[in-house]
Amino acid sequence: MNFKNINIVSIDDNENNLYTVELLCEEMNLNVTSFQEPKEALSYCLKNDIDIILIDFMMPDINGLEFIERFRKIKYYIPIIMITAAGDDENIHKAAFDLGVSDFLNKPINPMIFEVRLMNVISNYLDTQLLESKAKLLEKEVTKATQDLINREIETLKILAKTASYKDHITAAHVTRVSHYSKLLAKEYGLTEKEQDLIYYAAPFHDLGKVGIEDKILLKPGKLTGDEFEIMKTHSIKGYEILKDSKSDYLKAGASIALTHHEKYDGSGYPYGLKAEDIHIYGRIVAIADVFDALTSTRPYEKAWSFEDAINYLFEERSKHFDPVLIDLFLKNKKKVKKIYTSLIKS
Repeated sequence: MNFKNINIVSIDDNENNLYTVELLCEEMNLNVTSFQEPKEALSYCLKNDIDIILIDFMMPDINGLEFIERFRKIKYYIPIIMITAAGDDENIHKAAFDLGVSDFLNKPINPMIFEVRLMNVISNYLDTQLLESKAKLLEKEVTKATQDLINREIETLKILAKTASYKDHITAAHVTRVSHYSKLLAKEYGLTEKEQDLIYYAAPFHDLGKVGIEDKILLKPGKLTGDEFEIMKTHSIKGYEILKDSKSDYLKAGASIALTHHEKYDGSGYPYGLKAEDIHIYGRIVAIADVFDALTSTRPYEKAWSFEDAINYLFEERSKHFDPVLIDLFLKNKKKVKKIYTSLIKS
């Protein structure tokens, strides 16, 4: 077996013992760096790439066990063979094994035993490295495959989002802005990155249920009658019913948003008249994003409000229509909101 690239550090306060180890390693075509001072050796081992440590037990300043204990605090995976004249002292052996010693050699060193033990330790070390390399490669492949699945799911979500707005007056720009406003609020509210991601991709499904509303009501240019509005209100439940049984976290979030984004903080919303924190946080967030964007967008039956007028309206509806905490966060981040508004309003 070719061990040419294996780097060994030999540590012993006895120069003759170091010389013996060097000769034996050279016969095995191994690279050896020798130290008589254990502290110097420790500094070298912590700063350089090494493969095996051969260390004496009895040494000045710090003994072999103390050296190993300090070394293992930084590098726990490098094999260590302890060379000792202490014979079969079980206490030393136990302490050394507890600290992570791979094997023992007794003084005086027997060349044949030295070679067999060292080859065995090196072979195990190389096998471990190979397994770790394969594990890392497999991890990369799994990560890539997972990302591919996520990318395909996101692509599907975008297609479904377009379908959700197909029958309505709203544009792709509307759902994009609602997604951005929603993610901004989710971040400022302290939701995790995963939840921010969920709400960003799920927000476009808030009006999915409108695909189940008759065109004569959905596309009516004027104000809806009382009966027509009652029918229109059913789109919340319809959207929820379409999405609720999905195994996708994104679509399950979409189901929650579809159901709750028309609920109002004071309990006067629909479909169930939920109040305050009984309304899912996703629904409370998207409610603000949706209303704000609707007000600042031109619609067939109404002109767009100015940015400031829409902001003032949100403040007026604080604690009534909207969660006061979220409204405060929205207003606090007005510059970020304005950036989204100005960059996407013409889209």
